[in-house]
Amino acid sequence: MLFSGAMTALVTPFKNNALDEEAYRNFIEFQITEGIHGLVPCGTTGESATLSHEEHERVIEICIDQAKGRVPVLAGAGSNNTIEAIRLTRFAKKAGADGALLITPYYNKPTQEGLFQHYKAIAEAVDLPLVPYNVPGRTGCNLLPETLARLAKAFPNIVGVKEATGDMAQGSKTLSSCPQGFSVLSGDDFTALPLMALGGHGIISVTSNLVPGRVAAMVNAFRKGDVAGAARIHHELFPLHEAMFFESNPIPAKTALHLMGKMEAELRLPLCAIGTAAKEKLTAVLRQMKLI
Repeated sequence: MLFSGAMTALVTPFKNNALDEEAYRNFIEFQITEGIHGLVPCGTTGESATLSHEEHERVIEICIDQAKGRVPVLAGAGSNNTIEAIRLTRFAKKAGADGALLITPYYNKPTQEGLFQHYKAIAEAVDLPLVPYNVPGRTGCNLLPETLARLAKAFPNIVGVKEATGDMAQGSKTLSSCPQGFSVLSGDDFTALPLMALGGHGIISVTSNLVPGRVAAMVNAFRKGDVAGAARIHHELFPLHEAMFFESNPIPAKTALHLMGKMEAELRLPLCAIGTAAKEKLTAVLRQMKLI
């Protein structure tokens, strides 16, 4: 299976409102050294919505170059504009990404047929493994299991989905509807273990920005059949999963990395400043878990 295990939705470090390449390379090295199974640059956690096209491409290039094939790179390349999504996906292929993560078109509120035609156009335009990203809480639309199964059966290069509805019933239906070998990845740290228990293949994680080794250990334990061990780690990490959403992602993740001394992780926009109460709660969780 091309995409499975614990994959980190990488934050994008900025310094003086510009991409901090040195910090990014060091951060990628930290992730790989800790045992993460894959990397996802330019997702929601990477503040893709506020990257210029030039920055977006450079973030992907750096990630691929630093990873050097040691783990797969699933590059964020989606857009609510089909033509732009095709362009970004073509770039990801040219740069050497192992696949492209494609968010459902946001703001447009497409129909299910519109979603099918959007992904069909990308799949036909670019011969690269593609993973739709379904996160209705961000986009205002839901890629339903029936539509996803239709896409998976029609286009062999649509190889998986990042399922971030938090709905285990939908996750179960997706698993039963899609072809064998189709990679269903949780997009919510809370649901990683439950979804794997249903037959899911791993997690694209926010929490692993902070503790990649622990998130990978949970997946490794489950893969080995140590369900009790995986559950122990799941419960151990649960306060951290909750903390990552005290404010909108990636505000808590970047704040936590700063508090932990992992990076000077500036956020791109002033509107992303963390609230005082949320920062206090986040600090308390980090102290409780002995991360600071």
